[in-house]
Amino acid sequence: MADNSGSPKQISLSVNPEISLADDPLRICIWGLPSQQVITLRAWLKDEKGGVFHSRAFYISDAHGVVDLEHSAAVGGDYKGIYPMGLFWALKPVNVYRRLMKKDVMGSPLYVHLEVYPYLEIGLSPENPPAVSKVLERWYVAPGVQRIQIREGRVRGALFLPPGDGPFPGVIDLFGSIGGLVEFRSSLLSSRGFAALALAYFAYEDLPSTTEHIDLTYFEEAAQLLINNPKVSGDGIGVVGVSKGAEIALAMASYLPQVKATVCINGNTSVNGITLRYRDLFIRGIPYHLEKLQVTDFGAIKLVDTVEYVAEPEHEDYIIPLEKARGSIIFMVGEDDQCCNSLRDAKESIARARKHGKKNVNVLSYPGAGHLLEPPGSPFCLLSYSPSFSIPLLWGGELLAHSTAQEMCWKELQEFFHKNLQSSTHSKL
Repeated sequence: MADNSGSPKQISLSVNPEISLADDPLRICIWGLPSQQVITLRAWLKDEKGGVFHSRAFYISDAHGVVDLEHSAAVGGDYKGIYPMGLFWALKPVNVYRRLMKKDVMGSPLYVHLEVYPYLEIGLSPENPPAVSKVLERWYVAPGVQRIQIREGRVRGALFLPPGDGPFPGVIDLFGSIGGLVEFRSSLLSSRGFAALALAYFAYEDLPSTTEHIDLTYFEEAAQLLINNPKVSGDGIGVVGVSKGAEIALAMASYLPQVKATVCINGNTSVNGITLRYRDLFIRGIPYHLEKLQVTDFGAIKLVDTVEYVAEPEHEDYIIPLEKARGSIIFMVGEDDQCCNSLRDAKESIARARKHGKKNVNVLSYPGAGHLLEPPGSPFCLLSYSPSFSIPLLWGGELLAHSTAQEMCWKELQEFFHKNLQSSTHSKL
């Protein structure tokens, strides 16, 4: 759908910076256009398996022939409004059930192609070349960050250390039912000044292939390993977890004295599905009610109703006793989470904490956000495949609200850990 109005040779595109961390905001500006010119700004990339993600937005140049994404509103395409990072938020897979997850964080960036068409371009693969384009590098690790493979005792993972002597606040990073070793959040945390341990706990190397039960002594061993590192500051560490990882993080906070600060992202606050063990403690998980799962019109599974509502005191034995936690806890929840009823559980936990006199427990909730709250710049993922199911899972959320929440909670997460993991004069545990 080409219209040769305007002179493509006069069009310029500037992106600052062209090489950046994946969570960095970018300044994008196009100039040299006729005034009131309709243009298409298109972004695309290939993930490590060759899957293509793409997005586009339509803009109208101002009286000076400029489109500046910090001030110009998208009038159509994948979103509308002034969203300087909207093209990155809106990147969606050609295969609609794919989730963008960087595996090799050290070896290469994501190469994002940014293209300008001086007309309305709606084709998936444009017939004509762009008037101007740039290839951007989005890295998941800053220069000088060190990655150390961890195979000590039972612990398996990857430790990321910022450049310099430190010491740095230490954080253990946990994901959920996808299993394996997921490093992209840890590498970005380390790039922002944390000693971050991406911790695997099943489906990796010689670890169990499935999660038949959670042995909290494994996580205790990992916590002690991190706190003993000479580049880790203070007398305690932080833990961040999402989904099942959030449930484990809350248990770590409640039972392990090494944990000083905990961020639970969209998880349950009771033991669910599988048994939790810690020394003489044995908590049988509440069975999932899979008969209550829903299949949406577009063929994805909605799991939010499969987790039983746990109200005190009927299910007291299943509830993780967060009032025993040494340190502060923050729940970050998407109000449109379609995998866990995370807002309900977080509110129950706040009530429990207040009942027991524990005041350093808080909830940050984000309207319109779904389950997968990831670092900013990460594309919004509504649904994707999970290893546990043969059809896609619905994660929930709405593009602009969810992506805005990702920017907010990433900043709040770092501020929370910096505040609560400050260096202490006390000896390490």
